[in-house]
Amino acid sequence: MHKNLLRGLVAVATGLTLATSTTSCTDDLDQQPRFETTPDKVYVDLNGYRSVLAKLYGGFALTGQTGPNGAGDIGGIDEGTSDYIRQYWSAQELTTDEAVVNWNDLGIRDWHNMNWDSSNPLLRGLYSRIYFEIAACNEFIRESSDDKLASRLSGNDVAAVKQYRAEARFLRAVAYMHAMDLFGNGPFVTEADQVGFTSPQYYTRQQFFTFVEQELTALAADPDFAEPRTNEYARVDKAAAWAMLSRLYLNAEVYTGTARYADAAAQAKKVIDAGGFSLVTTPAGNVSSAYGRLFLADNNTGPARTEIIWPIAFDVNNTQSYGGTTFLVNGATGTSAAWQARVGQSTGWTGLRTTKSLFNLFPDTARDTRGRFWTRKADNSARSIEIADLYDFEQGLGVVKFRNINSAGAGQGGAQNFSGVDFPMIRLAEVMLTYAEAAARGAGDRTLALNYVNQIRARAFNNQPGSAITAAQLTPEFILDERGRELYWEGYRRTDLIRYKRFVEGTYLWPWKGGVAAGRAVDAFRIVFPIPASDLSANRNLQQNSGY
Repeated sequence: MHKNLLRGLVAVATGLTLATSTTSCTDDLDQQPRFETTPDKVYVDLNGYRSVLAKLYGGFALTGQTGPNGAGDIGGIDEGTSDYIRQYWSAQELTTDEAVVNWNDLGIRDWHNMNWDSSNPLLRGLYSRIYFEIAACNEFIRESSDDKLASRLSGNDVAAVKQYRAEARFLRAVAYMHAMDLFGNGPFVTEADQVGFTSPQYYTRQQFFTFVEQELTALAADPDFAEPRTNEYARVDKAAAWAMLSRLYLNAEVYTGTARYADAAAQAKKVIDAGGFSLVTTPAGNVSSAYGRLFLADNNTGPARTEIIWPIAFDVNNTQSYGGTTFLVNGATGTSAAWQARVGQSTGWTGLRTTKSLFNLFPDTARDTRGRFWTRKADNSARSIEIADLYDFEQGLGVVKFRNINSAGAGQGGAQNFSGVDFPMIRLAEVMLTYAEAAARGAGDRTLALNYVNQIRARAFNNQPGSAITAAQLTPEFILDERGRELYWEGYRRTDLIRYKRFVEGTYLWPWKGGVAAGRAVDAFRIVFPIPASDLSANRNLQQNSGY
């Protein structure tokens, strides 16, 4: 599917009242807005199903029915803030050494201070957004059962919707995987459950893991699911299922207590060998690095498309949101005209920066093209790498990663307050690093893993000498740092630090960890977030996570 076609479908997707037994009937999870259109008016032909499928994909990018603001999907949180990518990114990055923010929105400072509780409105919004996506997928899967398809469609249309149904199952599995990673335990509902205001059953982290593993494994063998690189742009296929399984198994010891590194390596190798994807290795136009092409507004075209396995599509005119990559571009940009020109925007939200811990991962920023930091204040004086005041935007280095320009260096035109950069949910370099970590932990071919890492580093250094590491350097600790260099600001860091036992522990500190300038250890229970108090009060089946 052409990028703009998918975006157009998302924008005009037919609305319907979601049948929700996914969560309790608290106000913020009431699955707003409501529509008069009912399933029997929507699921009447292939176009009806296709429009709702677009809404399922749009659930990761958009916040409501009318563009960037108005008629939001969920209540209880500012609509622009409620965006799936924005909330997920914040939980994964603002809680770590990779990002800080100086805004004063209610609850936002709890991320870096690591003192959130079950009443935090942003945590409630994150939880709500995840379960809204699950509810929407459940509804689609329910309405695309074999018997309903047989009564509504015929011929090739039935086959097409069966593929859509497989994609909906994948999107639901990803949402449940996020719920498992972030909250540990929580409510669980599928299309088989009764629709209405019922109390969902409570699932443990182990039960979530089993469900996600079974769904992704089944999809990887499902003839209805698209083979690698045969689907339309921004839609998923079997390579995405293999990649998500590799990510699941990489973190299996955290989730279940049992390491599954051999399984992580096996699934990663499927993607690398049979997925048909390849690293971007050539710069273009005035973009001096191949790495940088992955995070530009035309990353839906050319070489970037061969590396990004599953993107969330954004567009300056047709997929407008105050989340997603608009949040990442604008939020990280200051008032300097030079800064705004560099990222291709006409505004800056003066919010996001990084700590010196991320900068220090790049000992050679002159040659490693991945480390791109903004070092000047609005008055063009030097920014300090140190942060004495966590809430002063001019302290700490800016990050220049996602840029709303194309590979020729041109702006995108149209609504310059919004971003056209697609967000990479899965890309090949992550999968290669998954294999490398599994091998470094004794569950893969170390020679092959070393080759993967050195391919990534050769790209990062524009093939200059001195980028390669030796076999002796291929350790789990090196891979953690390399993941930081390659994948920073892409939503991995919290999960990575937890896997390495460095998130809550005092063995690794970063500036302002736990709200203290020098950093401090925090309570171990904070490796998961609390289930929102509003959902606990409405559903007696749920149990609060220990410590909250």
